[in-house]
Amino acid sequence: MSQAMPQQYETLLLERRDRVAIVTINRPDKRNALNIKTREEGAALLEQLRTDAAIRVVVITGAGDKAFIAGADIAEFAGRTAMMQRDVMTARSLFTAIDTFPKPIIAMINGYCLGGGCELALACDLRIASEAASFGQPEINLGIIPGGGGTQRLTRLVGEGKAMEMILTGDIIDAKTAFAIGLVNHVVPADLLEAKTMEIANRIVTRSPIALGLAKEAVKLASRSNLDEGLRREVDLFALCFSTEDKDEGVSAFLEKRKPEFKGK
Repeated sequence: MSQAMPQQYETLLLERRDRVAIVTINRPDKRNALNIKTREEGAALLEQLRTDAAIRVVVITGAGDKAFIAGADIAEFAGRTAMMQRDVMTARSLFTAIDTFPKPIIAMINGYCLGGGCELALACDLRIASEAASFGQPEINLGIIPGGGGTQRLTRLVGEGKAMEMILTGDIIDAKTAFAIGLVNHVVPADLLEAKTMEIANRIVTRSPIALGLAKEAVKLASRSNLDEGLRREVDLFALCFSTEDKDEGVSAFLEKRKPEFKGK
């Protein structure tokens, strides 16, 4: 079942498909470039979806078939001072809102995924790309560097060597190369992108929402702590699952050879 929600945002579209929310960056005339308004609205929308118990997975994509997000809106850079730009990047950061979102977020990448767009995809949990997609951190061409997590998340995802090459050259890579270096999880023909993304999303929504959130926390900790700290936290989170009704339902369903019905309790 697909249900369009009332339009509340200037730069975003929001649609429900049962327990999956599809968020579309809707600036196709600007190749869905991220401006201040988009960042603010994106963070606000995620705050809304955070507390919506009916939504268990969020998919982010771009309007049209040319671009996922082609980067930041460069026109806004002109005349901006260092402190002004710092304030923009730290005030209600969309990248942080995605990174700290408690539910799984999938980037459905349908075209250009550059600069801030690539950084937004990196902040998501999974990345599914069309064969027509392309990726890059071309900030070096403007005399600047990535500022939305590119130097940090890209390095953790693909390793220092590949991240260094992308960032220092500013080169654009195709979807096949992005898959080969581990930047994306899947690459599919453009006409199958939505189906593949929704297939994965609909598999995830059948899992316990509590376990999904705890699993996200544990995995993210792996690249942000030492091994001993991560292992201790994993045990704590694993044990915490035993306080939930979902754990009891999962075990009972397994023993009774039936599908579990998780309620997020």
